Amino acid sequence: MIIMKDKILNILRIFLPLILGGIIAFIIKDAIDYTSLNLPPLAPPKITFPIVWTILYFLIGLSYYLYRKENKTRETIILYYVGLFLNLTWTILFFLLKLRLLSIFWITLLIGFTWFLISNYKDQNKISAYLLYPYLIWLIFATFKHRYLLVKLKRPFTVAFLIFIFISK
Repeated sequence: MIIMKDKILNILRIFLPLILGGIIAFIIKDAIDYTSLNLPPLAPPKITFPIVWTILYFLIGLSYYLYRKENKTRETIILYYVGLFLNLTWTILFFLLKLRLLSIFWITLLIGFTWFLISNYKDQNKISAYLLYPYLIWLIFATFKHRYLLVKLKRPFTVAFLIFIFISK
């Protein structure tokens, strides 16, 4: 019975990001306004997103599963769920609530947190860390698109904020 419970928990650990991402996608499906946004020239077609996010959510879950096999500390568990919370909340902020300025702060926080998670994972399980790189790259690309959108909206505070972000790097 314990072996079966462990197998179910492991499967859940791998697929939880997919399940939660699917629930959020279902909740916000009517609020997604991707095609009406003023997007940069490199923006992928709308059909790309469910495919990419399915792969990314699987990689996030697999990364956590592999890492957690070797490190079962409370900190590991908390960090993982904080990362999921940050990810899922961005989607709600950007698409459902249309809080574009707040969501750029949020995704910047998410990038920093993901980098922290990769650095943390790398010490214990390099494969877990490497599995998160596609996610980090996608977040950076999403941030580029987001910044482009905010500049096109011509919000003076946003433009000043973007200049600050680029100078501070």
